[in-house]
Amino acid sequence: MGTKSGTLYLLPTTISDSDWQETIPQYVRDKSVSLMNFVVEDVRTARRYLRRIGGKQNFDECRFFILNKHTRPEEIPAFIAPLLEGYDMGLLSESGVPCVADPGNEVVKIARGKGIRVVPMTGPSSILMSLMASGFNGQNFAFVGYLPIDKSARGRYLKTLEERIFREDQTQIFIEAPYRNQKLLDDLIQRLSPEIRICVAREISGKNELIEVHSVSEWRKRKKPDIQKQNTIFLLYK
Repeated sequence: MGTKSGTLYLLPTTISDSDWQETIPQYVRDKSVSLMNFVVEDVRTARRYLRRIGGKQNFDECRFFILNKHTRPEEIPAFIAPLLEGYDMGLLSESGVPCVADPGNEVVKIARGKGIRVVPMTGPSSILMSLMASGFNGQNFAFVGYLPIDKSARGRYLKTLEERIFREDQTQIFIEAPYRNQKLLDDLIQRLSPEIRICVAREISGKNELIEVHSVSEWRKRKKPDIQKQNTIFLLYK
């Protein structure tokens, strides 16, 4: 009789510098510190987070599999080896919930293909939290990741997003590399139609949290908030 497979737990982490108890449920914390096998984006930050929430694991005995932009696709199937050996694993996000704006979905896909149980756990999501606080349409929304970097391609894409807002009554949500945040906000204010509303949500759930919503025409008259090099999410709606 073969070994029963372990369970893959999808473990959210904090998305700010706030007390972890404000956003991470106790049962998620307890599961996170009980595991010895993890898929992570960065081993150092994963260890730091586990210690922060009270983890007492001997990290030298833990198995960490690194999944980030440098990981080759052919390496990923080996990450579920502990699961196939009967051990539970945690898929730990760098920030927020795994598999949303996060590469963890590839591990989940492979685990599901092997019939392994996958358990998503509750935690903070900047996408949903910013949508909740924006007053924009939460019945129909799209997270579109990053906008094109090329200026002309970005301009065309913003027009496409505007069309979706009016045609489909759909909120548009996206992010940017933190060091380009201020430039992106300037670009949005310059390019979008005056009636489009922009929500800027900075460092959600943290000490420096700011959630500000104005129409483009109002943004053009206001002093813009400092969002450079800070975790920020942008939302557009009519």
